[in-house]
Amino acid sequence: MASYSDVQRAVRVEKFRIWVAWFCAGLIALFAGRAVAVADIGTVGTIIQAVIGVVWLALTVTAFRMTNALNRRANAERREVLGDDYPG
Repeated sequence: MASYSDVQRAVRVEKFRIWVAWFCAGLIALFAGRAVAVADIGTVGTIIQAVIGVVWLALTVTAFRMTNALNRRANAERREVLGDDYPG
């Protein structure tokens, strides 16, 4: 059986990985959306930037959903490790 600190450490690491991946994807989208080649092609560039924005929004929603699911799972694991008397 895992200890309470093992559960906390695993949750912290997974949350860090989720948000680092989100940040990196955001930077890539920002660089791609602001690239000179994309900006200079008129309507197609605007469409590409809109698609990048929608994908970034989807990634943001996914990151929050993953974090919330991880929180729920961690809470269940904490209850298992600490017993039913855990107030969280």
